[in-house]
Amino acid sequence: MEVSDVHHAYRKRVVLRGIDLELRPGVLAGIVGENGAGKSTLLKILSGELRPDRGTVRHHGRFGYCPQTAILNDALTIRQHLDFFKTAYALTDLRRAEEVMETLRLGEYLDERAGVLSGGTRQKLNLTLALMHDPQVLLLDEPYQGFDWDTYQRFWDLAARLCGAGRSVLVVSHLAYDAERLDVLWRLDGGLLHDRTTEQAA
Repeated sequence: MEVSDVHHAYRKRVVLRGIDLELRPGVLAGIVGENGAGKSTLLKILSGELRPDRGTVRHHGRFGYCPQTAILNDALTIRQHLDFFKTAYALTDLRRAEEVMETLRLGEYLDERAGVLSGGTRQKLNLTLALMHDPQVLLLDEPYQGFDWDTYQRFWDLAARLCGAGRSVLVVSHLAYDAERLDVLWRLDGGLLHDRTTEQAA
């Protein structure tokens, strides 16, 4: 993914002032920033949900997007969600989804309606739906929200395996959890990205 000179404002409130970003294959990257810094706006632009006022975003291959708030139909079961997205992605099988569910221990809830799931279990489904078409680039907004410690560790193991298989993963959060796991970490502040690795070294 290549991002060049991305700007965005909400009327007179400027949020992004020229974002440049390159996400290479096999890289596990993070962006941190305070609430209101523009992290979710940036992710919406990267995913194509929002058009920037200026600048370009280029994806090379499939991408997956896991928003902070799971967008699920509470009346449908997990199995029904998977079948719906299987059709939407034009997949021949659910092999990839089953692998992710096994890692996150989601399979036991297959026939539960989304409306009765806990916040952490909903997030597991949210992540599974974002990964089930095997994207080359994965964009994650606070992906471990609601996870217990075991699932949190499993999430990072999954992210590492994805990168080991040549996928690119971008995790966006308001705190730099487990920064040592990341290949690169940026801080979004004042509408610009700052390399935190460089800051910490200085």
